Amino acid sequence: MKVANRRDAIFQAVQEGVSDVTALCRKFGISEATARRDLHALQQAGRLLRVYGGAVATPILHEPEESLESRQSQHHDAKAAIARMGAAMLAEGDTVFIDGGTTTQSLAREIPQGLAIRIFTNNLLAVQTLAERGIPVSLVGGDLRPGSMSVFGVLADLALERLTFDKVYTSADGVDVELGLCEGSIEQAWFKDKVFRRAREIIVLATSEKLSRRSQMYWSPINRAWTLITDSHAQAHQLQPFASHAFVEVHQALAPTHD
Repeated sequence: MKVANRRDAIFQAVQEGVSDVTALCRKFGISEATARRDLHALQQAGRLLRVYGGAVATPILHEPEESLESRQSQHHDAKAAIARMGAAMLAEGDTVFIDGGTTTQSLAREIPQGLAIRIFTNNLLAVQTLAERGIPVSLVGGDLRPGSMSVFGVLADLALERLTFDKVYTSADGVDVELGLCEGSIEQAWFKDKVFRRAREIIVLATSEKLSRRSQMYWSPINRAWTLITDSHAQAHQLQPFASHAFVEVHQALAPTHD
């Protein structure tokens, strides 16, 4: 087994509770020295924590939510590439929901003009982008959350009860294959959960630094098939938990090369 593949397997084993060196040696047929080197490398990569006699899964660390201005200034090429791939999945006649976020705002820039689809959104950034491009859009009403320039609340929930969608495009502060999508507020997480229940397809747009990130305390589980689109910077160990999950279809979007 190649070193990278073995370390991915050891990481998965620790996540599943096989945490001491002796058990890892027995499971993978390796020496203690090799096991300790692998655990050290995984700790250096931030994937595990070394403890006496073995390792444990990295604990969930909640972080302050990034400002909207900071998020809008980052990863332009990656977001654009993800958005282009997401837009290419649209089909004539689709009814689409675009969720809050700056990556979903990028999607609004890539939707072909003249495509016969119906768009709903709670994302004011996307509304502005679509309006500037002359693409019709319906805004779901609710209470404004300035930190994301999107709307939530009772009015938004009531609107969802009257709608269903062919495709929902969503993003998040973090994407975890087991826990789902994490957000900075319970309102955002609850709203996503309600949108997902009204959708035929769920498409998650996430730049690679968000993969397996557990930065916030509020979660929207996805207990059904869904699609992940991420960027070309995602490493094998980041993609492996998603690619090996029965519910997840993974796509990597290639950013254009600049000569």
